[in-house]
Amino acid sequence: MAASYPKLQLRDLGNTGLKTSSVGFGASPLGSVFSPVSEEDAVAAVREAFRLGINFFDTSPYYGRTLSEKMLGKGLKALGVPRSEYIVSTKCGRYGDGFDFSAERVTRSIDESLARLQLDYVDILHCHDIEFGSLDQVVNETIPALQKLKEAGKTRLIGITGLPLEIFTYVLDRVPPGTIDVILSYCHYSINDSTLLDLLPYLKSKGVGIISASPLAMGLLTDHGPPEWHPASPELKSACQAAAAHCKKKGKNISKLALQYSLANKDISTVLVGMNSVRQVEENVAAAEELATFGRDEETLSEVEAILIPVKNQTWPSGIQKS
Repeated sequence: MAASYPKLQLRDLGNTGLKTSSVGFGASPLGSVFSPVSEEDAVAAVREAFRLGINFFDTSPYYGRTLSEKMLGKGLKALGVPRSEYIVSTKCGRYGDGFDFSAERVTRSIDESLARLQLDYVDILHCHDIEFGSLDQVVNETIPALQKLKEAGKTRLIGITGLPLEIFTYVLDRVPPGTIDVILSYCHYSINDSTLLDLLPYLKSKGVGIISASPLAMGLLTDHGPPEWHPASPELKSACQAAAAHCKKKGKNISKLALQYSLANKDISTVLVGMNSVRQVEENVAAAEELATFGRDEETLSEVEAILIPVKNQTWPSGIQKS
């Protein structure tokens, strides 16, 4: 018999009026970007996620060169529930063949995404990884184009995503209040890097919803380690490997510890976790339930933090062009 869990905690998504599940479904793995995923497994994962209380699903045309959107669309359609019962975000500006933040391209992009997702609208349309484009173009051209899409009813909310935290203040300081509804930050609220904390008061003052992705630091905080292409330094990779080994020696799982670390901060609206199977969904929801019931494993967390002190908040480069 399948395990049964209480509904996940719902959190306010900034001032948007939406409430997102504390665990969000990151659909990039459905695009077979890490390993092959069958349509059957993708649909089953989406259905199980919704059954266990996950109401937020995130994708992008970039993931698997549009395959992630197609798979997620099939999974959502299979739910057979009213559209208002789940929240979907997709992105624009980054594609399999590169970046294009022009008004013309992002306007065309949303129609393509809606067709793949089999939806009439998305809840959030993000400008994807804006540090790789011109931030001034994003402010002066891309976001005004997204506002028109919002007025047309193709998206309910506008968001921006990227790695360097300074991109969020750069854009938010240059657009009228309320223009940006949501930000998506990744790899900056995990055990090895908590620099998003410094930005939370600013983001809350702007009323934006805060999505934190990659609590496992793109594979650093796992037993099997990051993929070969991971841009972290050898020192950071080595320290995370030592932390994972320490957890394993204690009979603990560093990935669960890392997810619970991220989930514990209720100022973050939702923590996005990539999932591609029913098993992964059940493990992530179980970790959230365990956190709600028993709290964090503070002893093991302290030991892991001590191992990671020499590399704490060490990030990797990402290109920013402001003009």
